[in-house]
Amino acid sequence: MSHWKWAVACSLAVAGSPASAHPPARDPMAGAPAAGRDARYCLRVEPVTGTLTERVRCWTRAQWDEQGVEVDKAWAEDGVSVVD
Repeated sequence: MSHWKWAVACSLAVAGSPASAHPPARDPMAGAPAAGRDARYCLRVEPVTGTLTERVRCWTRAQWDEQGVEVDKAWAEDGVSVVD
């Protein structure tokens, strides 16, 4: 009987571990969330050479467009948040 209790305890520990908790997958076809004209879209950008620190930039759609970035295409992989 103790083996059965041990198996149940182990399965509960694995089911409740942080590794099993993952954020829901984003729909790559959905694009960036709709927001107002002055909303800033925060995306991950490449770190500065020589550092491993991840950088996030928050710009309007127009500012991203000036940089050659299509927000709807980049959002699925690099999107972080939208600030109104």
